[in-house]
Amino acid sequence: MAMESTPAPVERLELQVGPHTYDALAAGPADGEPVLLLHGWPEFADSWSGVLPALGAAGYRAVAVDQRGYSPGARPPRIADYAVPELVADALAFAGSQGADRFHVVAHDWGGMVAWALAGAHPERLKSLTVLATPHPEALNRAAAGDPEQHHRLDYVRFFRQDGHAAEAALLADDAARLRAAYGGRVPAALVEANVRRLAEPGALTATLNWYRAPASVISVPAGRITVPTLFLWGSEDVALGRGAAEATGEWVDGPYTFEALEGVSHWLPEEVPDLVTPKILDHLGTYA
Repeated sequence: MAMESTPAPVERLELQVGPHTYDALAAGPADGEPVLLLHGWPEFADSWSGVLPALGAAGYRAVAVDQRGYSPGARPPRIADYAVPELVADALAFAGSQGADRFHVVAHDWGGMVAWALAGAHPERLKSLTVLATPHPEALNRAAAGDPEQHHRLDYVRFFRQDGHAAEAALLADDAARLRAAYGGRVPAALVEANVRRLAEPGALTATLNWYRAPASVISVPAGRITVPTLFLWGSEDVALGRGAAEATGEWVDGPYTFEALEGVSHWLPEEVPDLVTPKILDHLGTYA
């Protein structure tokens, strides 16, 4: 499939998964080859707004979901409800709701962690994997253990994991100044404002931070060796995820693998440079469609 010049319209959906209702965005024909897009923190499905229309125009059925904790109808109360196996099960259910037995995954940030775990545990379900920014968890774990700089880059995760909801108070203080600052000036202002508004709703920020709190330690995400065709895009100006872990990710991929470092680009790839990453995503999808 090739990129078309006319973007596809974006639809709003609700997906029912067990007791939870998830808000989602979709583009492309209902019978198109399925692509599931997983966002990160502190983002929502509309972080993919610069990517979805092109995927739909190319004939894919692209669906981006406000994941567990982000959708108001999917905010279970316990930290354990946000463990990675639960998030992986959600992703499989999202695809299943679209009638997809096998599908492509495109993921960013925390969505990338979920995608690595999904690909490791259920390779038979994936046609391809595309991850933006997030190294394989084992590569990141080793980098953090051996490189003091990468260890300290993850200090924000340790802060988020503290007891007593200190992170929520700090992030939302002074009109959410620290939350706004997290985007580093790289995300369009209107999207930042929309994110802040949604995360300031009662219970929302806690639910999203529970993704960080559920693992046993800072980077204990279960993700084995990867056999599915994988594209990994990483920005050289990523303040959280350094080059060492990015370059070591290929050591964990046994299937076809493409890694590209995008120089001068930050962590926020879907929002900052959609025109740069979308053709690369489409090329990868097309190779394994």
